[in-house]
Amino acid sequence: MHSQTANRTVRLIVTALIVSVGVSGCETVSNWLKGRRTFEATDPVILGAPEANSYLSELYELVTGDPATQAEIFADAEAAARITPDTSSRLRYSLILGTPGHAEEDGAEAQGILRELLSQQELMTSAEVALATLYLREIETRIVLNAEARRLRSETDQAASTEDAAVARRLTTIEADNRRLRQSLAEAESKLEAITTIERSIRETNDEDDSQ
Repeated sequence: MHSQTANRTVRLIVTALIVSVGVSGCETVSNWLKGRRTFEATDPVILGAPEANSYLSELYELVTGDPATQAEIFADAEAAARITPDTSSRLRYSLILGTPGHAEEDGAEAQGILRELLSQQELMTSAEVALATLYLREIETRIVLNAEARRLRSETDQAASTEDAAVARRLTTIEADNRRLRQSLAEAESKLEAITTIERSIRETNDEDDSQ
């Protein structure tokens, strides 16, 4: 029962990917995901190729697992792709690389592997081609969105930096103006004090003259 629930959840995840990349209208892929697809006579027979459900089940374990589980899945897939680099092992590795939410995610590398695999579709089953195509389109969309997000962040940071520089310049100008005003005030007070002293001296002189 748990296995069936997990499989249904993975199917929903992949179906969501179809919707997100705008390919939900593809009848062939839709039928495959819903379990209605049967391989046609023209489909290649790939000895030892895993069933599509095995890829999906492992991806479900990857996205729901803890960091230790994710690291174990990645290490196993990486080792298999390195030791026996056939189509299935490299597809498995690229799908794991391209799945977000774990420490070893690398969309750019996954994109390169998937493109290479899809250039040799004769070595893949129809289910593998469908899954690789879906993942490639989702990764490409994500890369574009991430690049746009980085551009917007850069522009925002640049605008903030420019604004900070403008504020700093205004503060420098205000401080310079304040220094000039304080200097002018000090000079005015000094002149006022001098005038007051002169006036006091004149009054004292007049008072002395009057007393005589």
